[in-house]
Amino acid sequence: MENMPFVLYSDGKGNVYEDTSLYACGRSGHYSTPIPVDDWILLPEGGSLYELPDRRPIGIDVETGELRLCDKGQAVAAFVPPAHTGLYLAAWVNEPNAQVLPLFCYTAVGWLDGAFYVSALRIEQDIRQERGGYIETTIQQGIAEKLEAFPQNRLVEHLARNCAERYECPAARNYFMGRWECPIPVSPACNSNCIGCISFQPEAESIVSSHDRLNFKPTAGEIVEYTVAHLEQAPFPIVSFGQGCEGEPLLMWETIEAAIQQIRRFTSRGSININTNGSKPDAVRRLCTAGLNSIRVSINSAQKWLYDAYYLPNNYTFDDVVESLRVAHEMGAWTSINYFVFPGMTDQEEEYQALRKLIQHTGLNMIQWRNFNIDPDWYLERVGMEDTPESMGIRQLMEELRAEFPDLKFGYYNPPVERMTGNFELDFAH
Repeated sequence: MENMPFVLYSDGKGNVYEDTSLYACGRSGHYSTPIPVDDWILLPEGGSLYELPDRRPIGIDVETGELRLCDKGQAVAAFVPPAHTGLYLAAWVNEPNAQVLPLFCYTAVGWLDGAFYVSALRIEQDIRQERGGYIETTIQQGIAEKLEAFPQNRLVEHLARNCAERYECPAARNYFMGRWECPIPVSPACNSNCIGCISFQPEAESIVSSHDRLNFKPTAGEIVEYTVAHLEQAPFPIVSFGQGCEGEPLLMWETIEAAIQQIRRFTSRGSININTNGSKPDAVRRLCTAGLNSIRVSINSAQKWLYDAYYLPNNYTFDDVVESLRVAHEMGAWTSINYFVFPGMTDQEEEYQALRKLIQHTGLNMIQWRNFNIDPDWYLERVGMEDTPESMGIRQLMEELRAEFPDLKFGYYNPPVERMTGNFELDFAH
């Protein structure tokens, strides 16, 4: 097992060490497993480590080759930055009464030759959320200029004070730097009850949302006021309804329809996108008629039972979700799924077959391979997954899909018009 990284453990005080008696391994579903050498990469810039309280790391004994616990400290996992997709989860065993982990991703990580390694791949060349690309003085200048230009606009105020400054939202920060994708939060309500919702958790839950949800309904005028300028001036411009700081945007489809119609009266430049649960296919048709260019539908699974177990939908069905993708494709919009990747679940045979059918039925353009931000044990328990059959591996799943669907694009972000209509591998560094 030459060139395998060693297990990492934490002393509970923020210090991380390697255990040279154990090689790092990963987790797929419920089970720990060796990670192929080719599935390790250097921890990308913008990545970070988490110490996991009440959890002991699992590794592969360098002498015997057997799995065993590390008895030196707490488990460690990695956050892999946007544009990267984790291939294996970190491997650990929960101690009694372990608290549920926050809503982050927990990718396998190890230490080799003086560097951190993670089990992941870069799925997207777009640089729009590279940590090194954010210039704080430019962001603050942009905030001051936009607040002065739109002094009565509640959305601009929300994006500045909450999103860019309080939560350092990458999309909001890009907007204030005058580039790429501009967020449009629009809905304070939702018709899903996702167990891993990042903007609202019931008080009875053992986890908390990572930020607060939008608490007002913007007008079409407020939307149009700041988005037209962005579409006119930004490079590779996109404006996107449906953000992490809100509920379901399709519940505000009438406002969105009016806003799109008005935007397109002022400019034909750029792309208008919606990130959605896809619960209202009739509304999707209306929005496409108004000028919507692309739609990204979030799913944890292409299987109805597993989708329902996570989303707990109100007054819509998984069939509605699929129909929204089909309708958008029929209307000429670019269609993507925001696919929550859970190694050991996403790459099971039954899931693979369900995904194939979804792609075939909808004419899907793109899969955005998004790391699933959730405690793996808590998720498996909540969806009733007591056992996880052996899976093919995330990399193999991707290869199978590429072979069968050569026109299907892989990525991490909503593409601008230039990528949809021309060179999909567009170099965003220039």
